[in-house]
Amino acid sequence: DSTVGIFSRGRRDEPGEDIDELEESDAPDDDLDDAFDDEDEELFNRTRGPFDVDEIDDEIVRIDLGSLRITPVEGMQLRLELDQEQQSVVSVHAMLGESGVQLQAFAAPRTLGVWPDIRTEIADSITSQGGTAEVVDGPLGRELAATIPGRGPDGRAQTNPVRFMGVDGPRWFLRAVISGPAATDDDQAAALVDIVRSVVVVRDDEARPPREALPLQVPEAASTTPAEAPAEPEMPQRSADDLRPFERGPEITEVR
Repeated sequence: DSTVGIFSRGRRDEPGEDIDELEESDAPDDDLDDAFDDEDEELFNRTRGPFDVDEIDDEIVRIDLGSLRITPVEGMQLRLELDQEQQSVVSVHAMLGESGVQLQAFAAPRTLGVWPDIRTEIADSITSQGGTAEVVDGPLGRELAATIPGRGPDGRAQTNPVRFMGVDGPRWFLRAVISGPAATDDDQAAALVDIVRSVVVVRDDEARPPREALPLQVPEAASTTPAEAPAEPEMPQRSADDLRPFERGPEITEVR
């Protein structure tokens, strides 16, 4: 049987593991604008996922998180990040060992993909803070291989590698951020990419502005018993409109 963890508690206002919050640079970088010019980029072929809910007609049991449904795999632990002020779920973290992938879904225009623009914005923000960002071809199309400056547990400066993946769907955009050893190891990343491919996005009928986060929910079977969760590199919190890396907030865990 698959063991699925969902949930350990924390505080949204607790500091992350010393990755400074990313800020927009005051002026655009012309070189970056040229490097990330993807006007001719084709939409990723989603034949193998991630899927829209209207594309699914099977009996696979998935974890219902509202706008996201995820197929459980053996050894996977899910953590939900909570916003205490709004009393809402902000994002989902799927953990396998010491690596994880953060998943968030957002509203998007009906016909126009948003990932090229968002990818450029993230790259500009990271490089403006002294990090690195490079567009590379990945298993889900073009992605951003980045390093984010921060400080380790001993207070020394360090860089944390992350991979930003994005998939445009019908009226939605799915962002996946891989952290931990899998961010630089394709073999370890493969299992996390499979989790991303298994995702089913449920876009409601409500009119939403582009980049507004689609609502997430705690699964009905979730327990609120605190549990230890594997550590992962922290990312600063920004608004849903910015689609930036974020700081970990309160979490809950469940075992299925």
